[in-house]
Amino acid sequence: MTAPGPQPTGTIGGINCAAKDALSGADQLFCLIQDPFSATFHANAFWASLGTSIGVMILITLTFSLLRPRHTIVYAPKLKYADEKHAPPRIGKGLFEWVAPIIKVKEPALVEKAGMDAAIFLRFTRMLRNMFLALGVVGVAALIPANALGTNFKWLRNQQGYLAATTPQYLGQKKSVLWVHVISVWAIDLIVAFFLWRNYMAVARLRRQYFDSAEYLMSLHSRTLMITDIPVADRTDEGILRIADGVEHTAGIPRASIGRNVKELPDMIEEHEEAVRDLESILAKYLKNPDHLPAKRPTIKPPRKHWRHHGSDKVDAIDYLTERIRELEIQITHVRESVDKRNAMPFGFASYERIEEAHIVALAAKGKHLQGTTINLAPKPNDLIWKNLPLTKSSRQWRRFWNNFWVVILTIVWIAPNALIAIFLSNLSNLARVWPAFRRNFDGHSETWSAVQGIAAPALTSLIYLILPIIFRRLSQRGGDTTKSSRESHVVTKLYSFFVFNNLIVFSVFGVVYGFVAAVIQNKDQGAWKAIVKSQFFVKLFNGLCQVSYFWVVWMLQRQLGAAADLAQMLNLIWTWFCRKFLSPTPRQEIEWTAPPPFEYAVYYNYFLFYATVALCFATLQPLVLPITAFYFAIDYWLKKYLLLYVLITKNESGGQGWRILFNRLVFGVILANIVMALIIRGADQQAKNPWLKVFFVIPPPILMLGVKWYCARAFDPQMTYYTKAILKDPEHLADQGKKKRKNDRVASRFGHPALYKPLMTPMVHAKARHVLSQVYRGRLHDGPEGGAVGSPPASGYSDIAMDPMSQTHPGKSARVAEPPAKRDMFEVVPESRLDFAYFQNRAEFADQLGGNGELYGVPEDLISERSSTPRSFGGGYDESNASSRASSPAPSAMGRRVYRDDMQAFSPPLGRDYPADYRDDGSREVEGDLGQMPGSGRGFGRGRMYQHLRSDSESDLLRGAQPLGVAGTPAEERETYGLDHWRTGGSGYAGVAGQEADDGIGGRGNTGYEPYKGR
Repeated sequence: MTAPGPQPTGTIGGINCAAKDALSGADQLFCLIQDPFSATFHANAFWASLGTSIGVMILITLTFSLLRPRHTIVYAPKLKYADEKHAPPRIGKGLFEWVAPIIKVKEPALVEKAGMDAAIFLRFTRMLRNMFLALGVVGVAALIPANALGTNFKWLRNQQGYLAATTPQYLGQKKSVLWVHVISVWAIDLIVAFFLWRNYMAVARLRRQYFDSAEYLMSLHSRTLMITDIPVADRTDEGILRIADGVEHTAGIPRASIGRNVKELPDMIEEHEEAVRDLESILAKYLKNPDHLPAKRPTIKPPRKHWRHHGSDKVDAIDYLTERIRELEIQITHVRESVDKRNAMPFGFASYERIEEAHIVALAAKGKHLQGTTINLAPKPNDLIWKNLPLTKSSRQWRRFWNNFWVVILTIVWIAPNALIAIFLSNLSNLARVWPAFRRNFDGHSETWSAVQGIAAPALTSLIYLILPIIFRRLSQRGGDTTKSSRESHVVTKLYSFFVFNNLIVFSVFGVVYGFVAAVIQNKDQGAWKAIVKSQFFVKLFNGLCQVSYFWVVWMLQRQLGAAADLAQMLNLIWTWFCRKFLSPTPRQEIEWTAPPPFEYAVYYNYFLFYATVALCFATLQPLVLPITAFYFAIDYWLKKYLLLYVLITKNESGGQGWRILFNRLVFGVILANIVMALIIRGADQQAKNPWLKVFFVIPPPILMLGVKWYCARAFDPQMTYYTKAILKDPEHLADQGKKKRKNDRVASRFGHPALYKPLMTPMVHAKARHVLSQVYRGRLHDGPEGGAVGSPPASGYSDIAMDPMSQTHPGKSARVAEPPAKRDMFEVVPESRLDFAYFQNRAEFADQLGGNGELYGVPEDLISERSSTPRSFGGGYDESNASSRASSPAPSAMGRRVYRDDMQAFSPPLGRDYPADYRDDGSREVEGDLGQMPGSGRGFGRGRMYQHLRSDSESDLLRGAQPLGVAGTPAEERETYGLDHWRTGGSGYAGVAGQEADDGIGGRGNTGYEPYKGR
């Protein structure tokens, strides 16, 4: 009986691969490379993988359900740390009581509780689930029956098994069923296009709701423009105003802030943080048992650049690092004091009073480069990569070139290791076939090597996948990305390209191409073209892809294990237990372990896009991959929803701006799948009179996908990007705005370089070692005025936000000048009871990495006061909320950030002036709760019952720190006045416009007390 359809022959390139024992090592290697999956996957492997993946997934989920009530700090940290608005629903202690809350939380609540980025991620996952459910219907109802009808079951049962009947590899002479594949290509593209369009529209709706949210409307970045590549002549605040006005006239005048040259400050602060962490690690090991200190003090070898002062030999580690920290603090203070506006950088920011004005200017500047500048809507301040903002266009382009060059090199270099892992490490018997010396050991210790095989390949592959995002993230940052959001988007694109090329294309067709080239070389005597035609590339490709499709089915089944492992957080539990048990963690590390970890959006987006691309490419080759992929996304959707609600935070919230990256990658994946399907149809229809006829019918679907992309971009992108597109040109309104006195022009933008005001880290020590610090540290434990800059806040007049705090005893004077600096402890002693992120969540060194922009904890960094439209973080942006033995190292401002609920600010008048009764403080500031009052915090932490007695800032201290009373009759020439004619009419200053507001009839200008306003 004739075999039904094209069969892989036993002879490849003149070598009989069927006779394995008679082949040399080189010939064995040739056969393995050409067909590495020939005897690996069959029906038994499919059912074994299905049972294993589902069984282990259920086991891990049950383990999570048992551990969750006992380890809430691991499985529900956001319940403890989030404020009332962002806290997820409460969960009971029952085994499966965690299921009901995640089912009940809908998308609007999800946006509020977890953020826009989390909502977009889950919508994307849900879209893939629904899309592959619909595609699975096409595969199961149409493709599998078509493939089965064209197959001889009796022959397959004896040769390959029934699983082979689901592929088109053994269609025999019944080629007419290929028309079902042609129709399926159209159906697949139409289904994908529908889901992409529908969800694009839904994401646009979410973005509009985000624009109307209180967080966005009250944020500073929503009304701010970022201008880069500013020419030298315009590198002033006034120059920014001219550039913005040259793009589009607006009713209001923005507040401009040119970037400052912070010199070597960022590098010095980074070195300071490294030194602090090194000292903490050394002290944690040395003071592990403070009552029995090691006889030998720890030593360290100084870096080469410090050999001149410390020599090249090892020195005392504690003394060296402590002295180095002190030197860096003094240097940082001096550099901060020397920063001014005269050395401006080629970037700046312009903040408008109204959001509409900023977005109108950004829309008008799209595609334009006025005077060579680039104008975009500003991101959130903590989303900026400050070191890349001063880069010139040419420098940024050159960096991008080298960045892409190294990515291409890495992608190409990985081809050989990837092939070797796939052939040998995943199946060590193949290595034994080509390496006789290893074969003897392999045969003698088969059980040991089987265990190594089961661990080595997954472990090595997982390690590489963990390292790759780090490599691409650093390459993208060095490539000139100005924001962390754009960096993460580039990481997604680079990871996706790497995975598709190496793990899909090369992995799937490497053997086919290798065998084809070998066959061409064997037949080269017949002429190049005849050798190529005789080698039947399309047939080889068709058979090779059908063989490898079994691997991808089994591989997708095993993805369920990763989803369940993420939920169980087993790695975190095991690692923290190991460190606490066998290592000497620092107090800072123990605090960080209790914080909600950030969610790796770039990594999971890449995984999901790659899984979707694999399933689409093999949809017609192995239709079973479609329902399996749908099952994976159905399970992972609920598991990731729990993690994003209760465990993980968004480190840098972008407001859902990454949707277009996902949409474009999916469009590319569908087009790639169309190409694969066309090649499959061409290879399966090799014996037809016109084998290209059916291929012509699958050409329009890729064009359809490009049309969908063009339509969605035109229809939805503008409303997803800009708050409004209306052009505000009302001459009367312009004139009115010019005559009004602006309240906040003296307040600089929040977009100041954090190196100018960020508090420095203080070495943390366990409280149990307090009594031996004087023995361990040979210097002074307290540093006061005689200690130099460590005890005094540095000048920060040019920090764009962190101005010097005003003296409480000398009104109108800076605290830095009027008040002597207090003594400061050299170490921060942390009690065991306070090794909890709750006490440090607003501290700068913790908030930057684990704070999630502060929104989760009710303290967003760029919130603007509803009363004054000034940045909430005016006082410096960081809250020293921990009651420690030492405040953080020098920061430009001692004013800490307070919690604002419903945008109610706390004010307190300075002393030395008579105030109406309503301005005076009642003096009751000590509030006792179960944990007591944290000095400088003004709030309790977490949301537990023990904090319920702490008062709310919306009920008290409403006038703390208020503006001092004005003096009636101030001469007009002493008041700052602003007008539109400064640069628009060539004026030399903000003059000619009345600087005072009209008497509103309430109290008058002379009565500045609060009493007359109480009846408004």
